[in-house]
Amino acid sequence: MIRRAADRLSGWFFQTLTVFSALIVFAMAAGLFLRSRPILMDQSLNRLLFSSSWHPLRGEFGFLPFIMGTLWVTGIAVAIAVPLCILTAVYLSEYAPARIRNFSSPLIDLLAGIPSVVYGIWGVLIIVPFIKDHLAPFFGVFSTGYSALAGGMVLAVMIFPVIIHVIIEVFRAIPYEVREASWALGATRWQTIKHVVLRRGLAGVIAAIVLGLSRAFGETMAVLMVAGNVARLPESVFDPAYPLPALIANHYGEMMSVPLYDSALLFSSLILLTVVLLFNILSRLILIRVSRRTR
Repeated sequence: MIRRAADRLSGWFFQTLTVFSALIVFAMAAGLFLRSRPILMDQSLNRLLFSSSWHPLRGEFGFLPFIMGTLWVTGIAVAIAVPLCILTAVYLSEYAPARIRNFSSPLIDLLAGIPSVVYGIWGVLIIVPFIKDHLAPFFGVFSTGYSALAGGMVLAVMIFPVIIHVIIEVFRAIPYEVREASWALGATRWQTIKHVVLRRGLAGVIAAIVLGLSRAFGETMAVLMVAGNVARLPESVFDPAYPLPALIANHYGEMMSVPLYDSALLFSSLILLTVVLLFNILSRLILIRVSRRTR
């Protein structure tokens, strides 16, 4: 009797902790929404999202340059990272011998554990001069190096571990018998990977990309250090960009003296939280679907 009561009590306790942990996200969203209401009551959502005028002292809070800066940097990062990560995952899961997998796996994990400020310093010392002195002149344009491309290249390296690990797990979830059946029909290893493994794991690959996208979308410090942080719409990859996370990090300390500045910055936080939450939900739904298909 006492053991059953203890089991029920422990089950109730852990269930409560689980629900509490899940509700933290919604509590954060509710808090940000309440603090964002003044700016939403004062200005229309269309004006906030699609205006390019950012002059807090005049009460103008157009988030379009920052939204586009975030999209530029994130899009470049995903465009660089996705093909490299897919090819790396294919090699590690289908071609590499055990000793190479055992050697490379800790190194990939190490990339995930490096602080973002270290990535930012690496970008300032290596990526920015490379773009300024070599890449931009090669295309006949001038750039200080602090650009959307620099932010995207640094972010691409930062999201490598997320995408690679998820894709490898997706490929491992595909039954080995499927590969053997393809080989028995005369297909080569590459044909099997192309027409069987990749096709069977396509939903999981998409989920991995979405997870990497959400990781890149909210990155702050590394992007802040290399993207340029100029509040205007980028016209090319060599132009500076000003992502939303960098806006919050740069200006949150000075918001108290300007009316609605507090609400505007918290509204940008709400945008980030909403987008990242949607990305994670989408990737989770895709992963659930692919796991059901491979059972």
